[in-house]
Amino acid sequence: MGASVANRGGGTRRRGRARRGGAKPMSEINVTPFVDVMLCLLIIFMVAAPLMTVGVPIDLPDTSAEALPSEQEEPLTVTLAADGRVMLQTTEVARDEIIPRLQAIAAERDSPRIFVRADGGIPYEQVMEVMGALNAGGFREIGLVTDAGGPRLDGNPEVGE
Repeated sequence: MGASVANRGGGTRRRGRARRGGAKPMSEINVTPFVDVMLCLLIIFMVAAPLMTVGVPIDLPDTSAEALPSEQEEPLTVTLAADGRVMLQTTEVARDEIIPRLQAIAAERDSPRIFVRADGGIPYEQVMEVMGALNAGGFREIGLVTDAGGPRLDGNPEVGE
């Protein structure tokens, strides 16, 4: 994006000497490289944005339930990993620290909803212990996160099959 000098004299120039008044600075900016770079960045961010939903890798159980409506702010998630770790968002926390931390975070948020993500191999009892602790801590809107496309109990096939 630099300026260059255009020779408009039409004649020959000698090397090393500049003609007085014949060389004028070019005041146009070439925006083509700028547009190329911006389009490349746009494509990179469009591809990378879906990959930025960072979470703890767990094997969620499948269900045929419909998804909840989306919210404006990022939902609070408590994750129970298969190896027994408990995560608040992506940070590992001790089980006795979950409620105080959630209460401190929830005081600054608009939505009272909390999502529980539990690995499918975790015993039901452990999931219910965490949900009971959340409920006792004052959190009433608790959602369970699952993968879509699971079995239906009414005998009807899944939509799209």
